Amino acid sequence: MNSIDKLIAMAEDELTQFSTEARKIEKLRPKVGLTVPYPQQKDVKAQIVADIPTHIFAKIVERDRQMVALPFWGIGGLGLLLGISMHQPLDFIATAVGFYVAFGVQSWGWNLEAKRLIVKTLDAIEQDMQSDT
Repeated sequence: MNSIDKLIAMAEDELTQFSTEARKIEKLRPKVGLTVPYPQQKDVKAQIVADIPTHIFAKIVERDRQMVALPFWGIGGLGLLLGISMHQPLDFIATAVGFYVAFGVQSWGWNLEAKRLIVKTLDAIEQDMQSDT
């Protein structure tokens, strides 16, 4: 696991905590400082920014991942309901596909949000280093 993957995993862990974004950044700063030395942080930030997709669907998923995944959860639930009540085994395919897509969309959105949090944390560290000098 390289340093970028470690940073993303730390940010995902931080996203599970109920706190403000500023508090999450403050909690991530020492972890980022220990994981990636300051001279390498610009390169890591550039790699993460290059890895974040910029098309409109990615921005929507990053901002509202649950809203995007909700129809797929509904398709999965409806397929399960119809498959059980009408004894239609083919409806279970809709269940599997719906749940798979919904989980994939939410995982992708979670990952995008974690990357964005790491970029904001690196920006805050850089801004503090600039103001100290």
